[in-house]
Amino acid sequence: MGVFSLFSKKKPKVELPPFDFSTIAVDMHSHLLPGIDDGAATLDHSIGMILKFKELGYKKLIATPHIMMDCYQNTPEIIAAKHAEVKAELERLQIEIEFEAAAENFYEEALTEAIKEKRAVTIKDNYLLFEFSFFSEPSQIDQLIFDMSVNGYIPVLAHYERYPYYFRNPAKIEEYRSKGVLIQVNLLSIVGHYGPEVMEQAHYLIDNQLVDFVSLDCHRIEHLEILERCASHPYFHKLADLELKNKSLL
Repeated sequence: MGVFSLFSKKKPKVELPPFDFSTIAVDMHSHLLPGIDDGAATLDHSIGMILKFKELGYKKLIATPHIMMDCYQNTPEIIAAKHAEVKAELERLQIEIEFEAAAENFYEEALTEAIKEKRAVTIKDNYLLFEFSFFSEPSQIDQLIFDMSVNGYIPVLAHYERYPYYFRNPAKIEEYRSKGVLIQVNLLSIVGHYGPEVMEQAHYLIDNQLVDFVSLDCHRIEHLEILERCASHPYFHKLADLELKNKSLL
């Protein structure tokens, strides 16, 4: 064996241990209420996903069904009723985990009206989780952020990494954060579940410490199974270096 071949061998890949998701503690964006959006279809599905979250070490879950007038015309009353249904089943089955409900609010006229009338559905401390269309950047975003702020809401933009019109545009993320918008990243974006460009954007946000919340955005048990299978991904371990706000929701 020549000298060149001795020194040209690749070092063996080091397998990291599974990331400890209990360090995140709170999932604040998942679709766990049965039958009211594209998440859990039945109460059994809800309980199955909640049990898997608990197995992975989570201490608290916040269900965030869509409020999107064209598809899911959820109201605070509908969400509260479904939340009570799931809570009752958790108590009946003696499953000990904190379980709350809020919403993922689609940016549309109904949301702007709810903000101005101070009746938007929020997470603890008035965090308002909102999302954009994936197809084109909406207009009047500055006005939306201003309206949230003056009405006492803290804006949290859901799965920033998934909007194609923001790929490779570092100036836009800095602009949002300078205006007080917090950034939430989906855990499965990190492992390429939504495609390579989304993964690249998620890695950029983590590397540059531009992430405030991480969550699974779980819609079905398969999402939790993927998370468990990919738990050794190095970018999950990089989450430990971020100043995430998830635990503040306990």
